Amino acid sequence: MTTFEELRRRGLLAQLTDEKEIEELINKGEATFYIGFDPTADSLHVGHFMALCLMKRLQMAGNKPIVLLGGGTGMIGDPSGKTDMRKMLTPETIQHNIECFKKQMSRFIDFSDGKAIAVNNADWLMNLNYVDLLREVGACFSVNRMLTAECYKQRMERGLSFLEFNYMIMQSYDFYKLFQDYGCNMQFGGDDQWSNMLGGTELIRRKLGKDAYAMTITLLLNSEGKKMGKTEKGAVWLDPAKTSPYEFFQYWRNVADADVIKCLKMLTFVPVEEIEDMEKSLEGAGFNKAKELLAYELTKLVHGEEEAEKAKSASKALFGGSGSDENMPVAEISSADLVDGKIGLLNLIVKAGLAPSVSEARRLVQQGGITINDEKVSDPKSQISPDGIIIRKGKKAFRKIVII
Repeated sequence: MTTFEELRRRGLLAQLTDEKEIEELINKGEATFYIGFDPTADSLHVGHFMALCLMKRLQMAGNKPIVLLGGGTGMIGDPSGKTDMRKMLTPETIQHNIECFKKQMSRFIDFSDGKAIAVNNADWLMNLNYVDLLREVGACFSVNRMLTAECYKQRMERGLSFLEFNYMIMQSYDFYKLFQDYGCNMQFGGDDQWSNMLGGTELIRRKLGKDAYAMTITLLLNSEGKKMGKTEKGAVWLDPAKTSPYEFFQYWRNVADADVIKCLKMLTFVPVEEIEDMEKSLEGAGFNKAKELLAYELTKLVHGEEEAEKAKSASKALFGGSGSDENMPVAEISSADLVDGKIGLLNLIVKAGLAPSVSEARRLVQQGGITINDEKVSDPKSQISPDGIIIRKGKKAFRKIVII
């Protein structure tokens, strides 16, 4: 099976400018390709995960990745899929975020011996002369055509700023620059980036008379059509300080039955034939095994095998298996909060970080959303002896209580 065929069977291919040429370049290991990452936070998140996995797959097949860090485009903000303008970041914050990204990316991409490079588009975008840019690049773009682009649609409803309107031109210029300086012949990105990517291929054709290619990968959506990687607390981060390995494991352990095979195909390196065989007979308890495999493989990719084993063991303990609960997320309660060794249930829920307020904690209890050691609690006035108990909110949020 060729690399391109594997991408197809895993459901990763979305839109391609020239399928035959892209297939040939990838299969021969002759693609020098880039994916851009704007440093809008100090950690990568699940939304970046599929792009990183694609880069890893293609690098393993002999192709050369270019990681483009958006030190310049991050000053503007990509309007794609947004209803409001992004928060403006300071140059210092952007640089800090870039350094954080670099460390995390090294877990996925091999940057040794020229196998991959990381570049920062601030190196060329920040030095551009506005009038020169208008003359050199602006003349190549039709405003009428730009306004029909999918990436602007949601922002047009609320008011698209001229600042954001320039994002497509900046991203297109990136491709043009990388083509000239590094021989970058291909750009990959999420399916919501299609219009921006076409702008780059068109700019290269108009300015240099040469062909470059673009391919988008399927967005990671759940069975309800919503982007995956979000929880009640926000994004699922790749930084263990923001989303612990256990919480990361549990996120994937609890995906919907309808999404588990898709996630295994798109995100893991489990052989696609093995996943397809699993899919044919998947029912009942088989879904739980598939979810455990998904959670373990992704946690191992992001946090390493040791952390994956710890998370797996803690998860088994939680669901009544033979694992250990020592790696479960812990909430520390001060002994000063106890009266005769007990604490009110609602205060316990708040101090464990499972509710922001006593009133929200009361609502959770009244709706049957709180269990202690797998026993549902229904009395908001309950007094609890908390040391060593496991308190759970719903199906996904757990804390082991420790008294300090």
